[in-house]
Amino acid sequence: MRLLIRFLSTAVRRAPIAVLIGSIVLTAILGSFVPKAQTAVGNEGFSPDSPEFNALLTIDDVFSEQSEVAVQVLVGGSEFDVITADGLRSYLLARQAIADSRASELMVGRPSGDIVGFFDPILGAYDEAGLDPLATEDATVKQVFSDVLASLPPEFAEQFTGLLSTNADLDAATSPAGLMVVFLNLAVLEDDPDQAELQEIQLDMADEVRAATEGQPVPVEPFSFALLFAAQSEFEAEIGRLFGMALLIILGLLAFVFWIKPSGRLKIGGSIRRTAADVLLALGVIIMSITWMNGIGVLLGPGYLGIIGPFGEFLQIIPILLIGLGVDYAIHLTSRYREEVAGGAGVVEAAVRASRTVGVALVLATVTTAVGFLTNIFSPVTAIADFGIMVAVGITSAFVLMLTFVPSIRILLDRRAERAGRLPSAGLGHTSARLLPRMMGATSVVATRIPALMVTVAVVLAGLGAYGWSKLDTRFSFIDFVPEGSTMLVTYETIVAEFGGGFGERTQVLIEGDVATPAAHNALGLAHQAMADTPFVLTLGGRAQAESPLSVLYFLTTPPEAGGEPELYDPDFLATAMELGLNEDLSVRPDADVAAIYALAEAAQPEAMRRVLAAEDGVYRYVDVSVATQAGEGGAAQLRTGLRAAFSPLEALTGVTATPTNEFIVSAGVVAAIQSSQIGSLFLTLGVAMLLLAVNFGMTARRPGLGIITMLPVVFVVLWVFGMMKLVGLALNPVTAMIASISIGIGVPYTIHITHRYQEDRAAASSAEEAMRLTMTHTGGALAGSAFTTVAGFGILITSSLKPFQQFGTVVVMAIGFAMLGAVLVLPSLLVLWDRWHLRHDREAVARKVASG
Repeated sequence: MRLLIRFLSTAVRRAPIAVLIGSIVLTAILGSFVPKAQTAVGNEGFSPDSPEFNALLTIDDVFSEQSEVAVQVLVGGSEFDVITADGLRSYLLARQAIADSRASELMVGRPSGDIVGFFDPILGAYDEAGLDPLATEDATVKQVFSDVLASLPPEFAEQFTGLLSTNADLDAATSPAGLMVVFLNLAVLEDDPDQAELQEIQLDMADEVRAATEGQPVPVEPFSFALLFAAQSEFEAEIGRLFGMALLIILGLLAFVFWIKPSGRLKIGGSIRRTAADVLLALGVIIMSITWMNGIGVLLGPGYLGIIGPFGEFLQIIPILLIGLGVDYAIHLTSRYREEVAGGAGVVEAAVRASRTVGVALVLATVTTAVGFLTNIFSPVTAIADFGIMVAVGITSAFVLMLTFVPSIRILLDRRAERAGRLPSAGLGHTSARLLPRMMGATSVVATRIPALMVTVAVVLAGLGAYGWSKLDTRFSFIDFVPEGSTMLVTYETIVAEFGGGFGERTQVLIEGDVATPAAHNALGLAHQAMADTPFVLTLGGRAQAESPLSVLYFLTTPPEAGGEPELYDPDFLATAMELGLNEDLSVRPDADVAAIYALAEAAQPEAMRRVLAAEDGVYRYVDVSVATQAGEGGAAQLRTGLRAAFSPLEALTGVTATPTNEFIVSAGVVAAIQSSQIGSLFLTLGVAMLLLAVNFGMTARRPGLGIITMLPVVFVVLWVFGMMKLVGLALNPVTAMIASISIGIGVPYTIHITHRYQEDRAAASSAEEAMRLTMTHTGGALAGSAFTTVAGFGILITSSLKPFQQFGTVVVMAIGFAMLGAVLVLPSLLVLWDRWHLRHDREAVARKVASG
């Protein structure tokens, strides 16, 4: 550790220009990789390595030919009545706008209709009666609605009313909202493998609908997840706003912290220039470290080393975190450099001393913090693991640049002033007389007069925090990354409230193994029957709305008079399939050739079978059962449990697995992963950090207990933050679950600076009280300046319209505030008690030696 510091300081002392040029060149090289970063949205960046997530990946890989996408069009809302003349007018305007938009390019005459909506049966009745739907009245609309509803067959009435809000009153013919579902055929986009144009088509359709219905009494808003996450520009604008505001606030506070009071030869102009130079130098190094981190992150990501995944929304928080850590490094290094110059050291000597004193604390803080964050690689949540790696890269970059680039610049700028006799050495020494250092010096009174009471209070509060932690809820939604107030987010929330998730939700059950056997086929039939009684699975005519090889067989073998589709019924197929072992109820005989039956169906309906059945090396190995569901996020866990039960006959077969999955189920898996890993992750992070500190102080001061004492306040901080989270109502999620790493990342540098400086001051001071006062005046003042600056920088996150950023800002502000309290009140108390114990122990040892003498 000391060898590294000595190496860096020697390089700076001997060749500052070479170090400076090398830093700039390396920044340019790494910066050239930044535009090549791959990004991810939604669950992609958060998904754990779970069966559900892996099933999604397999489905995307094996069943690449998705046939259609459903876009929901919400008519009305929570405070309307859509079964009115105004509702009908809005519906017709929206339907015409869709036909006039680019969405019409993907409408190819779907058998059940490309557009299906709650008003369609009513429009048919108006057409038969020769009535103009645009010149109607509310009473007429409601009467026609009631008449149509009474005349429809039960299964069609079920489908019709399913497109109305769950809060509808069918007897009174009122409903606050209704849905129109637009089915877009993706076969048209075969020349666009990534289907990039699909999102553009949906955006065009949404714009046309909004323009056509603008100003109507009953609003209309299209919705799909492609539209929801199309607002990436809003997210990027939010990141830019937060980052910019954080920089401005930190610049202002850094100017306050670095300000030098004019005195002697240092005039007001010189003070301004000196302050501006130190502020811009700190800012420049932070920006360079962010560039290094992003460039190295690209090299670690897809397309290169593949150690981490694509950059998700959550990783955008790291630059703001690096600003906070970089500010801490800059303030401590600059303050020590000024102190050395004011004490009479030359520029080069001062830079080397600052690097070799504060640098030791910085490298220890960097290693401990980096290792603390790297323990997140064991997290089952991808985003948390990648976050830990990227933060470790970022703070290591900041450390290297702070101990090379900053002193090199300082030497080059100040050496000329020193030679010309213009270096304001006396002015640089007035730092300790300023407000923050004096305030921090005064806190040493607590440590010297009531240390035992302070430690007792800290332990009691930690116990309360541990209790609050045990009561924390765990919640997660990738929807949280959509800005609050976004039109799409409001529409999504309305659909969830009025329709339990809407009609765009599809849940897939991936069946893997030897799927073309009589046992597997008949087990699939049992699963179809059980799904009809599974909560949140949509049914039609008593059957689950699901696509699978069985549904294809149903339409191929069911004549129109029995409810089948005339264009799909194939009597020749039926005859041949029955010869191969297919029964009338679609089960098969024990000796049936199921593979031959599936191959026959594939020849008759190739597109339909490719959507649900796939082969590997000529053997059918995969079945994708696509189920229409209506669980949303709230019912995802229950839906997963229900589908697992329904498909248990398949799971009972040797070598066959059945995995229900969709985006919401994966989100539920994230919650489960956090719950199962949080305790282990916390103790691993704290344990590794404490071990590193104990080993360091054992080797450097022969006092391993000093490492434990240095770490104890950080343990308290973690528990205090958990307790405060419970108090303010924050839940655990991928953001807040990392509070242990964040608290260690912020708290460990604070405590290390205090302990390291106390050791130095104690060697020169006559008493523990005097040493603590000196430590708190110098290092405590720099620490307070760093804390106030980073609190202001992170505090801006609380104003974000993105809920995860709000939560992150809140917990980090808590962590910084508590870390400062732990470092300036609890740690000094522990150090004084530790010092007194050693003095008493040494006196007793001397007395025993004299007595035995």
